[in-house]
Amino acid sequence: MNSSAALQPEPAPVAACTVSRDVQNFDLLIEDMEAELGESWGDLSFADAAAFLAQPDANTLEFIAIAIDSEDESEIVMIGDLIHLAQDKGVKVLLIAQDVGPVVLHQLLNFGADGFLPYPLPEGALHEAIERLRAPEPVAPPPAAPGKGDHQQVATGDRDGVILPVHGLAGGVGATTFAVNLAWELANVQKKDGPSVCLLDLDFQMGTTSTYLDLPRKDIVYELISDTASADLDSFRASLQPFGEKVQVLTAPKDMLPLDIVGPDDITTLLNLARSSFDIVLVDMPKTLVSWTETVLNAAHVYFALMELDMRSAQNALRFIRLLKSEDLPYERLRFALNRAPRFTDLQGKARVKRMAESLDIDIELLLPDGQRQVTQACDHGVPLSQNAAKNPLRKEIAKLAGSLHELMAAEADAG
Repeated sequence: MNSSAALQPEPAPVAACTVSRDVQNFDLLIEDMEAELGESWGDLSFADAAAFLAQPDANTLEFIAIAIDSEDESEIVMIGDLIHLAQDKGVKVLLIAQDVGPVVLHQLLNFGADGFLPYPLPEGALHEAIERLRAPEPVAPPPAAPGKGDHQQVATGDRDGVILPVHGLAGGVGATTFAVNLAWELANVQKKDGPSVCLLDLDFQMGTTSTYLDLPRKDIVYELISDTASADLDSFRASLQPFGEKVQVLTAPKDMLPLDIVGPDDITTLLNLARSSFDIVLVDMPKTLVSWTETVLNAAHVYFALMELDMRSAQNALRFIRLLKSEDLPYERLRFALNRAPRFTDLQGKARVKRMAESLDIDIELLLPDGQRQVTQACDHGVPLSQNAAKNPLRKEIAKLAGSLHELMAAEADAG
């Protein structure tokens, strides 16, 4: 027996690998991998990773950490193949990205990566990500016996909230102002035990609910919408911010993003998470029609369409209705609201409103008065009208609407 050979320690099995074009571009990742795994990790190029995953030695891997930057965006297909190879082996995939466009990142996450971290890595982020990867899969509860009022939801919660989208039919018609103030009035419709309210800003490019409520835009919002396949109630609630302890708000992301960064399935997930957690969900929609507008419309209980007394609003309303009818979508859920409506003493203005409604063959059910400078001041200060100008005529009308909606919801709950 060769004693020197017997004294040679067995090499530790490789528990993880980084996969990158050049790992030296991610020096902080090297440091964190050494701190977490010691010598039981390796480094592979993209080409070597594909070959290694096909070998028996890959069976010992817990995870691979694919590190990419903007120069790797052209290799998205190859990286997607690596993710699928790892999945077939039962190996978890952690995606680490620096300066990668949101569309590319969204595609990669949709390939099935188990986690995502931005680079440079925040302190302790790799440790937390590895702990999540090592956590056992949750055991799904047995399906409940079907009963009265059962419905399918992505998230498990104790609510079945009402969804109220708000859509401006032209720029500057006050849709976000309406959405923000309606959310606040609904949350305060009762002094005690009022409905829980959530406000979702789905205008990923120009959304201003954060400005109107003086809330910061957080990176976690981008992480949520770019990986809804991994979203659950905890991650959804972590993305929300409270305003006045009354309204929970999902602001628009920190950076401008393409509206198609999410698809209908992603929006369905967000809406289900929201409605399972809150009694009322206000949705501030982008003015642009996108592939998931139909998803929101189909989920809506009432879909508010805001307009003004001008030709652009009339033409856009006509085109919007025509589109919905041609696609056999539920246009009857639309509730038209006219902002900056003429005063009751303005007989000529009221006649114009009547002619507009008749020419479009619609009912304009909400006439919202012009709040004038107080509205601009409230928005600039980041507070609802009730806190800045409680006697403002626009605020009074929105409060009246909130009361009516609450009474209607209470009546339907009693009837159900």
